[in-house]
Amino acid sequence: MPDFSQLLQLGQQVQGKLSQLQTELTQATVTGSAGGGMVKVVADGRGHVRSVKIEPDVVKDADVEMLEDLVLAAVADAQRRAAELYREELKKATGGLPLPFQLPL
Repeated sequence: MPDFSQLLQLGQQVQGKLSQLQTELTQATVTGSAGGGMVKVVADGRGHVRSVKIEPDVVKDADVEMLEDLVLAAVADAQRRAAELYREELKKATGGLPLPFQLPL
C-alpha cells in the first residue's frame, strides 16, 4: 500500500497533467457539420464555438428555420466531438484511472 507522500506525489502529477490537458484542449479544434456539410462549426477541444461556415446555397431559399436547425445541429455535433476528444485525452492523462469527478470543460 502506497504511503501518504506517494499518494500526494501522484495527485500532484495528475493535477499537472490535467492542467496541461486543459491547455491542449483550448488549442485543439473539432469540426461539426450538418446538412451534408452545408453548415460547419469549428469549436475548440472544450466545445467553445470558434467559427461558423454556411454554404451560400443554404441561404438561397431564405428558409430561416431550416438554417437555424442546421446551425444548431452543427453546434451540437462540434460539442459532441469536443466532449469525445476531452474523454480520450483525459483517459490518456490519467492512465485510464477512473476519476470520481467530472472536470469542467
